[in-house]
Amino acid sequence: MTTLWDTTGSAVVKELAAQRRTGGAVLSGVALTLVVVADEGRVTEAEEAATAAAEQHPCRLLIVVRRQIEAPSPRLDAEVLIGGRLGPGEAVVMRMYGRLALHAESVVLPLLAADAPVVTWWHGTPPEGLSTDALAVIADRRITDSSLADDQLAALRTRATDYAPGDTDLAWTRSTPWRATLTSTLDSVSGRRGDAVRVRGGQVEGDRNHATALLMAGWLSARCDTTIPVVEGERRPGPSGVSSVVLQLDQDEEVRVTADRRGGAVIAQPYRPEAMVALPDRQLGDLVGEELRRLDPDEPFAEALEATTGVTGLAARSPDRSHVWFDPAAASGGAGDPLPTVPADSEGAEEVAEHGEHNREEVRP
Repeated sequence: MTTLWDTTGSAVVKELAAQRRTGGAVLSGVALTLVVVADEGRVTEAEEAATAAAEQHPCRLLIVVRRQIEAPSPRLDAEVLIGGRLGPGEAVVMRMYGRLALHAESVVLPLLAADAPVVTWWHGTPPEGLSTDALAVIADRRITDSSLADDQLAALRTRATDYAPGDTDLAWTRSTPWRATLTSTLDSVSGRRGDAVRVRGGQVEGDRNHATALLMAGWLSARCDTTIPVVEGERRPGPSGVSSVVLQLDQDEEVRVTADRRGGAVIAQPYRPEAMVALPDRQLGDLVGEELRRLDPDEPFAEALEATTGVTGLAARSPDRSHVWFDPAAASGGAGDPLPTVPADSEGAEEVAEHGEHNREEVRP
């Protein structure tokens, strides 16, 4: 590991290349670039999760920590690692101060792995509109976590308003074991009957304010073509916010899946004995790793988000984002004078990284 104090973007690029030559590392096995945006208070947790995800999907890991945006002068401190504490691949941890923190893309762009997809993950509060952050515009896939918000339903509505294909949320990822269990259970009922099962109603029991429970209910409502509400359960739910799911079927039958607090769930279905399945609460790194498995639009998430928030037409939106950055420090509270587009080459990026003085910029993918 090499630590560079009060450095520049080009110096980070040179140090990464030097370490690669010295260590004999190669870039041919890199599947993508993972950009992680985290506050200082969450950076350790983000590093651990990103390291676990990078072990599943070889990638170049770039961690952006925006610190002291109000600092009088821009500054960049960076750690450059290859095969260190952040996994076997290449990693750069960048702490940005002053106005440079508002132009993180100027340092990140030259560090992206060539011809590899880009995934940006915000471990914390993301921008209200991802179009206001260039780190979202350059990404093929954007990961947020609405469960970290104080008002999780409001966070989901914000994500729906700003949605573009390629967006996803870890609150949705936490529901994967539940969705898989419910799907296999209904398939089992269909196999016993010999015909398709129709869901006529039901409910998700758990935390009515939890993003995962809300998205679960939205997904079921969209797929079953009936309203599935979230109701308070008798037991306190786990990290997923869901304690059980009850579905009323045609022919007066009912399916119930109930978490047992021991990393499993009990399945009750008609004419069969109760069954146990594994339903563990997964670590953050496993959730991020799941989202890195596929980079195409998550259409079931869009359907669930539509049903949860009432915002329609999400899947039909353009996947392209056009970024217009406004200076939040402008005295008038509005946009400053327009400036030329920031070049994506390392020389132009270095200039912004060293000075960070642009008021407004437009970046188009």
